[in-house]
Amino acid sequence: MEPIQTPRLRLRPLVREDLAAEHAIRSSPEVHRWLYTDAFSEDDSRERLERLLARPEETGLTLAVERGGELIGDVSLTVGEHRQGEIGFILDPDHQGHGYATEAAGAMLALAFAHYGLHRVCARLEARNAASARVLEKLGMRREAHLIENEWVKGEWQSELIYALLAREWRARNV
Repeated sequence: MEPIQTPRLRLRPLVREDLAAEHAIRSSPEVHRWLYTDAFSEDDSRERLERLLARPEETGLTLAVERGGELIGDVSLTVGEHRQGEIGFILDPDHQGHGYATEAAGAMLALAFAHYGLHRVCARLEARNAASARVLEKLGMRREAHLIENEWVKGEWQSELIYALLAREWRARNV
């Protein structure tokens, strides 16, 4: 896959040489605050990267997010059944709050609908993750569900929000 250029970012396939930068991000407890996992060890980061590199593109992809040549996070698209998919994004805390997640996730939505021909794309997040909810709302995604205390994560019951966008809604916003 060719890199995707947005106004401020470059999204490109991950490579093995990204391990150090990916581990620096994934080893941060702040990054994992709203995730199912705890901060990654170097072995965890290596295993994740190898798994992503071996992933068949038809099932989706995870792209490195670069700003000025520096890897600042990654963005993913998982392709599922019934022409549906799910997006996700992780940014280094030093680069949060500047609109980069919105820009990168918006490019993934375009890829989901234009390249993969998906009908619907969703995103799931911990209900207290207000910053990610704002990103999804800026992208035009609607909150479809608020699942109350549906998961036992890190020693507590957590709630989950589900956002989604249909292809026709995306096309109407991007005419």
